[in-house]
Amino acid sequence: MSFRVTKNVRFSHCDPAGIVFYPRYAELCNEVVEDWFRDDLGISFRALQEEHRLTIPAVKLEIEYLVPSVYGDMLEFALSVEAIGNSSVQLAVSAWNGEEERVRIRLKIVMVSLEDLRPIRVDEEWRERFSRFMR
Repeated sequence: MSFRVTKNVRFSHCDPAGIVFYPRYAELCNEVVEDWFRDDLGISFRALQEEHRLTIPAVKLEIEYLVPSVYGDMLEFALSVEAIGNSSVQLAVSAWNGEEERVRIRLKIVMVSLEDLRPIRVDEEWRERFSRFMR
């Protein structure tokens, strides 16, 4: 199972050549992860941070640019979980315009306590939520 969400390529995502400026994909990926937490994992980033005192910073990010995207494209992002570690989750995110894959992203996030900014164990509740999206 994968989480899917569509994003519109906006003028603000593009460089003067009219294509998505490469760091914008990192921002769009973060939006997709935030949408996933809110829509399918059942917790907003705000609640995660303010109520549960947790955050999920990225510790590794790999982006493979396959085909340029331009202003006005509608990109369907798909997110799945590749692995769940002791305190980390490895995600695969891809963006498609129709049948054409535009970008592939691998993102490793870590569950971190906001109390001391140290990694915490992914407990059984979180492991169950994440595992529903395993490839």
